[in-house]
Amino acid sequence: MNKLELQKTANEIRKGIVTAVHSAKAGHPGGSLSAAEVFTYLYFEEMNIDPKDPKKPDRDRFVLSKGHTAPGLYSALAHRGYFPVEDLKTLRKLGSYLQGHPSMQYIPGVDMSSGSLGQGISAACGMALSAKLSNEDYRVYTLLGDGEIQEGQVWEAAMFAGARKLDNLVVIVDNNGLQIDGRIEDVCNPYPIDKKFEAFNFHVINVADGNDFDQLKAAFDEARATKGMPTAIVMKTVKGKGVSFMENQASWHGTAPNDEQYAVAMADLEKVGEALCQM
Repeated sequence: MNKLELQKTANEIRKGIVTAVHSAKAGHPGGSLSAAEVFTYLYFEEMNIDPKDPKKPDRDRFVLSKGHTAPGLYSALAHRGYFPVEDLKTLRKLGSYLQGHPSMQYIPGVDMSSGSLGQGISAACGMALSAKLSNEDYRVYTLLGDGEIQEGQVWEAAMFAGARKLDNLVVIVDNNGLQIDGRIEDVCNPYPIDKKFEAFNFHVINVADGNDFDQLKAAFDEARATKGMPTAIVMKTVKGKGVSFMENQASWHGTAPNDEQYAVAMADLEKVGEALCQM
């Protein structure tokens, strides 16, 4: 895909996020929207995957460590062809396979059930080590929230990954600066994030704008070229990106839009889509 196609896809993924959360009347739009570009880049450009064969043995693995941003992952999977986009409207509904956190038992394309913060990166480390022990060449990617990295288990996993030189592991931190209770530095300051990962023997790539595809491409290319140590990509993003009234507002961490807000949000995204079509 070229950059314009990726931008259009990310915008469609955002529409899916807003539609799903509105339909459910619950969910986590803010951190799903901030990560729309990285979901798009991973599933449409970076990872070796096949929606027709979700369990193919040599596929790259993805673990959504910040599992509450499931609407973002579900929208990416749906638009990539793992299941119908229409099913996004069943998010969190009784009997739906698309529940509030990802479940590997029921959702094609989900490699690990997640939701308990801090645990996903440990599972990703296990997958990466398994590949090494079996001489397999698949890569493992995991997405963490910047509030999530306040969990101690994250740093146990980082220590393990660095010690085992898991150069097939890419840890991505969505640094949108906000968590459910407010600004991350006010709740329990994790900065400097890059220096912490460096201390655990990671190659660290700081991305100034994690909502920019050129910068994401450069980061993932550099990660792929890094040998002998795991990579951490720390990307600065905008919480609620793409929806005017949600951007940089902690209150939209876990709030669903009502009908009126939904109409405004979709109008915002339609405008973005129209602008992209003019390019």
